[in-house]
Amino acid sequence: MHGDPATDLSGLVDAADVDALLLAVDELCARVEWDVLVDLARRCRDAVELGKQLCPVAEHIDYRLAYQAPARYAAAVLRPGAGRFALGPLTEVAASTHDWASLAPHLRDPASAGAVAQERVIRGEDLTGRAPGVPVELSLRLERWEPRYALPTYRDRSATFSHPEIAGRQLPPPAALRPAPVAPDDALRALCDVVETWTSQSSGRVEALAVEGPAEGAVGALVEEAAIVPIAPAEALALLQWAGASGGAYGRRRGGAAGRFAAWWAGAALARLDWPVQGAGTVFAAALGAGIDKLRWYRWGTAQPETGWVLRLAVADPAEGRAWALQAVDSRDEGTV
Repeated sequence: MHGDPATDLSGLVDAADVDALLLAVDELCARVEWDVLVDLARRCRDAVELGKQLCPVAEHIDYRLAYQAPARYAAAVLRPGAGRFALGPLTEVAASTHDWASLAPHLRDPASAGAVAQERVIRGEDLTGRAPGVPVELSLRLERWEPRYALPTYRDRSATFSHPEIAGRQLPPPAALRPAPVAPDDALRALCDVVETWTSQSSGRVEALAVEGPAEGAVGALVEEAAIVPIAPAEALALLQWAGASGGAYGRRRGGAAGRFAAWWAGAALARLDWPVQGAGTVFAAALGAGIDKLRWYRWGTAQPETGWVLRLAVADPAEGRAWALQAVDSRDEGTV
């Protein structure tokens, strides 16, 4: 920008020069001119009424404020529907670079406050007793039976989304399986809900079923040959949370907090626990930890290489003699950026 910055920005908005505006955003961030950025986002939104397609610039400014501005600016962009086309939910973006104490005094939207609190929890903050009035459904601390969840890394114009460590372990060669009789089961819906975005907003394919028999029989009812290995309950939760947080190939990312909720919800359904009306308090959290520990969890795979977004999980309940298997696969079309 040259000359009077306000005049320069007005000219760029009038010309609807998206590329130049994005470069101006980079410069304003480098110069920590947050108030100017807030005003520029407003101008870009106002210009839409004049037929100028500048909403992407305004949304990018919101993302940059959430990511790198001081907490009061970051909190101000956390509202329902914000950041629809951002690299991730703005509540997750803000929580990745700001702690709860700095954001909490500036959060005005209750739903956003609840999401931010949960995002900070999965990053290791214990908010027990520190978020009065904030609507939450899960405990405000990581339970002892929970894993270290895979977390995204946000940058100014990019993001990386890591997989749980268990997802990278090599499976043995596939072997023939004998299918068990299929038995309809309500818990299947909770498993499928984990990857709902992969099908509703993307091009994913999901198959799931319940059987009377072992986990191998459940997987065998889906495929003829597979490798199946036992994993720890915490490792299974890490996979469920990762899948629930993701939007798959094309869907909008739901965020770490939503992923943790999906993992708890599926675990409760499989363990036959009723979800508490007033949220998951300490008693329920302990019961859920004990419940998922009694189940037997498995990761499985086929001879086909795993590319894109893949979740293949099996669960067995030895006490009931019942098992479930889930296969969810999503990928980008070849050549798609």
